[in-house]
Amino acid sequence: MAALIRDSSTVKVGDGEVTVRGWIQDTRNLGGISFIALRDRYGVIQLTLPKKKIEPELFKTLTTISRESVVAVTGEVKESNQTELGLEIIPSAVEVYSEASTPLPMGVIDKVNVEMDTRLNNRFMDLRKPEIRAIFELKSLMVRLIVEAMEENGFTQVYTPKIVGSGAEGGATLFQIEYFGKKAYLAQSPQLYKQMLMSTGLDRVFELGPAFRAEKSNTNRHVTEFISFDGEFTWINDQEDVMHMIETVIDYVLKGLKERGAKQLEILGKEINIQPTPYPILKYEECLKIVNDAGLDLKDGDDLGTEGEKIIGEYMAEKGKDLYFIAEYPEAEKPFYIMEKDGTPYSYSFDLDYKGQEISSGGQREHRFDRLVARIEKIGLNPDDFTFYTDAFKYGMPPHGGWGIGIDRLLTKMLDLPNVREGILFPRDMQRLLP
Repeated sequence: MAALIRDSSTVKVGDGEVTVRGWIQDTRNLGGISFIALRDRYGVIQLTLPKKKIEPELFKTLTTISRESVVAVTGEVKESNQTELGLEIIPSAVEVYSEASTPLPMGVIDKVNVEMDTRLNNRFMDLRKPEIRAIFELKSLMVRLIVEAMEENGFTQVYTPKIVGSGAEGGATLFQIEYFGKKAYLAQSPQLYKQMLMSTGLDRVFELGPAFRAEKSNTNRHVTEFISFDGEFTWINDQEDVMHMIETVIDYVLKGLKERGAKQLEILGKEINIQPTPYPILKYEECLKIVNDAGLDLKDGDDLGTEGEKIIGEYMAEKGKDLYFIAEYPEAEKPFYIMEKDGTPYSYSFDLDYKGQEISSGGQREHRFDRLVARIEKIGLNPDDFTFYTDAFKYGMPPHGGWGIGIDRLLTKMLDLPNVREGILFPRDMQRLLP
């Protein structure tokens, strides 16, 4: 009878003979007995090798094979009060799938600090650490929860082009590519396409997909490729309808992660704070006063910037608030598709900040054709370059609004990670194009 194939989470006393597969994490040779920690995705199981009871060739193979080699071990499950699982396996056979080279480029369980560049250069090894892998299991769960929340609220998932003929936010942060003898660009966001869909009867859409920004920023919050969660919907009364939809989704996601990601959160030693809704709304003018009072010299119309966001975050933290909106930014600082607040220099726009950092921007869109064209001209762009987009407004466009959320940043702030690259499998920035 063939041995049962088990992983570390399903082996139990009474199984008899089993086969377990994984990586040799560590070996301890104590003369007459040796112990091997075998790791798989679900945990670590102990292999116990009494020298006198194990065939010499098997004993030699298992005790001399290099760490991180990949093996399948067959053996008898025995009860043990010396292990965390309460059991051990006495090996009777081994199959070596792949022997690891030595020395390792970095350790998996070694308690030494490894620089981020080394970790990212050897991401395949870094991800063998349970605490690193837990980050991406939570990210996967986050995406699943986003889809659930959006479908519950009547949204249709869509997919828009990532090779485009013009940018949604101007040319400064566009990656230009050659496209069969023509100029093309990597999409900064699905903004123009999701707005076009608002004229079709698909009145609630969302997308989860890559976005590209050629920002020359070497910070712990900027990368050149990220995953964007975008939503757009019609028949709104004002931008607060959009804010309410965002906080509904974020609340669902945070509660779901806290409940369904409890195991991964425990591995990371993290907790998720569930802030009651509605989230506070601060006007840009209020924020300007807060940062000025804190000693940061900003004038009306200036971008709050990283330092300003940090000050606002500290101010809100004192009030027990991690999540809050900053609304009605100066219209001159916003893209052409944002609606101006008539009679003022401000706009119907907002950011959602999380612990002192922007994770989302959004607002009410300009749905009136003539005003949209005027805004395109106002910022120095040629409306003729955008007819593919503006034609959708020429023939009947409902009032609408939407948002974009960087899920890498959301994950980073939620888990208090020191760098957004921690939450991206293979990050891209100004210096990093490989692996």
